[in-house]
This record gives sequence, structure tokens and C-alpha cells, in this order.
Amino acid sequence: MMSGSSPPPPSLPAGSGGFFRGYTKLCKGLAVILLIVHLVVQLFPSAVTYLALIPGRTIPFAWNLITAGYVEQTIPGMVVSIIGLLLFGKLLEPLWGSKELSKFIFIVNLSTSACVFMTAIVLYYITQQEIYLYTPFSGFYGVLSGLLVGIKQLLPDQELNLFVLKIKAKWIPSLVALISILGSIFIYDFMSYLPVLLFGMYMSWIYLRYFQKRLETSLKGDPSEEFSFSSFFPEFVR
Repeated sequence: MMSGSSPPPPSLPAGSGGFFRGYTKLCKGLAVILLIVHLVVQLFPSAVTYLALIPGRTIPFAWNLITAGYVEQTIPGMVVSIIGLLLFGKLLEPLWGSKELSKFIFIVNLSTSACVFMTAIVLYYITQQEIYLYTPFSGFYGVLSGLLVGIKQLLPDQELNLFVLKIKAKWIPSLVALISILGSIFIYDFMSYLPVLLFGMYMSWIYLRYFQKRLETSLKGDPSEEFSFSSFFPEFVR
């Protein structure tokens, strides 16, 4: 969401040096929250019951729809979430502003949890398998994948160096989704992350496509063809 006096879009850093400065206060504050919540669930494992999204217990613990996104139960998950938040927020906050970025994170986190909850309930009634009711869903991946969609929208043609590959930012969400789907086929633990990640992408696209207020046009959403749902897929399958 940019006004006429907004600074030009920042480019994705070509080297790692640019990644270690210029983090925003909002993202640093959220990173501290992620770290604190991780330490809490490590010191008091039973806290997961009250903070993570467990569909069968969500009705009495409705705050889980918000807190689950900030619960990283593993050290690698916590590290990835903090690094991703700092890097993606560094790119998006100058363009959206702190208020809009906060709003985006809140909406994507809450709507992702709500979608995961409803999907788990539906799957339970279809299959009668209680695993859908009592698997703890948590993690910041829904928001991270949503931030990737924001980068796709604002900086679509910026290139990232991924080891030996160069890939444009607009394809990063699709690549992450593909890797996650394939990973869930071969690695069972990926299954609990997959719905959070995919719903995070979809709900962020819904918000950016139809609801985000754009100051430069006084309109809502981004109706451009470059940001249509089909833009997440290669041309040969559209």
C-alpha cells in the first residue's frame, strides 16, 4: 500500500551483508515474541495445550486461533520463523507502513488458523479419525508464506539467488508450496505444517487481491492480471 510520496521499492539484497541491518521495530518486537513463546513451550511443554491450535479443544480455548501462529515448538522452526520475519518485514514495512503490516499479519494469522480449524473438523466428520481433532497445529509459517505473497505482489521481478539457481520473487510462493506438498508426501511431520502454509498463502492473496486499501488509487485490492490467482501457476497449466 503505497502513497505518492512513498520511497521506491527496495530491492532484494544480492548478498547476505544487507540482510543484517535495517530491521524494523515491529518485526524485531514480533521476533522477540516468537522467541519468548518458544522458550515457554520448551520450559513448560503443557503450555502447548493452551497455546497451539488443537481443533477438538478450540471452542473453550478460542484464543488458540491467534496464539497458535506464534508457537514454534522446534528450534529450527523458531530460527526459520524469526529470520523470515525479519527479512520479509524489512522489505514490506517501508512500502506498507507499520500499521498495515501489523494488520496484515493479524488477519493472515487469524484467518489461517480459522481455515485450519474448519478443515480439521470437516475431515474428522468425513473420516471419523480423531487425529484431525487432536493434532496440535502451530507455527508462524502461515504468516511467512503470506509475506512471500506480498513480496510477489510488490517486487515480482526481483531475482533471488537460491544456491545455483536464480528465481524471480513472483515464483517463490509457488516454489515453497510445491516443495511443501512434495515434502508432506515423503515426510510425515510435514503434514501438520502443510495446511498452515497453504492457507497462509491463500488467505493473504484474498486479502491483498480484494480488501487491502491502496492509498495511491483510493481503491481496495489489486485487480491486475499479474496478481491473479492463475499467476501462481506456470503458463502451460493456466
